[in-house]
Amino acid sequence: MSISDAPPPAPPVPPTPPPPAQKRSGCLTALMAMFGIFMLLPGACALLFGGVSVFEDGNIASDIAPLVFLGLVVGIGGVALIWAAIRGRKAPAHPGTRP
Repeated sequence: MSISDAPPPAPPVPPTPPPPAQKRSGCLTALMAMFGIFMLLPGACALLFGGVSVFEDGNIASDIAPLVFLGLVVGIGGVALIWAAIRGRKAPAHPGTRP
């Protein structure tokens, strides 16, 4: 048996806990929700005018179709913005952590 002068290995360092997730301010959430509601108005108009055009002529007139489509896209964006405001922001995953 030989005696070694080397010090024993250091114990493994436990992983540091991730920093707490920063929450979005209430003012920003309210602004997102209000702007999302504002964006719903073009979508409602698009549904109204598109529906009137279909019932009146039997098909959407070619001159109003792009405006109806644009209004629907803006309305869908408003729904997505309201959903994001209510749901909140997910914290990004930290490297080295498992889901």
